[in-house]
Amino acid sequence: MTGEIAAVAGLLVVGGLVLVVAGALRVWAPAAVRPRKDQQSAWVRLTRRPPGPQGRRRDLLLLVSTVAGVAVAALSGWVVAVVVAPLLTLGLPYLLSLPQARDIELLEALDRWVRGLAATLSTGRSVADSIRLSRRTAPPAIAAEVGMLVTRLDNRWDTHEALQRFADDLDSADADPVVAALILASNRGAVGASTTLRELAESIQDQLKGRRLIETERSKPYVVVRQVTVITLVTLVGIFALSPGFFAAYRTPVGQVVLSVLIVAYISSLVLLRRRAQQPPRDRVLVRVGVRT
Repeated sequence: MTGEIAAVAGLLVVGGLVLVVAGALRVWAPAAVRPRKDQQSAWVRLTRRPPGPQGRRRDLLLLVSTVAGVAVAALSGWVVAVVVAPLLTLGLPYLLSLPQARDIELLEALDRWVRGLAATLSTGRSVADSIRLSRRTAPPAIAAEVGMLVTRLDNRWDTHEALQRFADDLDSADADPVVAALILASNRGAVGASTTLRELAESIQDQLKGRRLIETERSKPYVVVRQVTVITLVTLVGIFALSPGFFAAYRTPVGQVVLSVLIVAYISSLVLLRRRAQQPPRDRVLVRVGVRT
């Protein structure tokens, strides 16, 4: 009787989730009826739903995993599977992926941008004109910031102030030396700026080599954790399929609590690993006194 009540409760929970997902996907409503924007934003904030097709795929994956969790709960008596299945489906890929280091992407973009500026400055153009020309070929990682910099220059901002705001937009200790060199060059009429930027580009290349080596070392623990996780899951599924009685103890209320504690402990260890792998931001150099960036 307890198992039937648990299965019914699980089906009710899943039914509610299905209705929420259906509302987000708009697959059940007539074409003339649109969900309210505040409801959409609440769903996006609550589940951190990515925009576009990726978000729809994520919602479909959530729906399928929830249905699978209900099926497991009904067949095995593990009520906790109704919650654990969608959490693991959505959370494991995120927790088992190495946090992307923004500094490498930014350094690569700065290297390309600086080399383009150095080539333009060597033709005798001013710093402001060189920056305007670089807007068309700016790398995607900094294209928005370069576009805003050009807009400010076109609106007759002082070059020093526009470049300072550009540094604040990038908000990176790696970008500060480049911006500082451009500020000095604009104050001196671009004298020697081309040579300085070429030297900066070489320095950025050296930094990139070191950062890529660090990223390789940082990825090694994640490779081991992914392998252990996959082996553990495959083993547990195999045992469950071949010998279901092995997990009979987890069908009791106490077993459900123990299983929940074990799952939470494992997920917590993955969260701790991800936090340790994240690189803390370094202190910037080009910061205006009394102004928060």
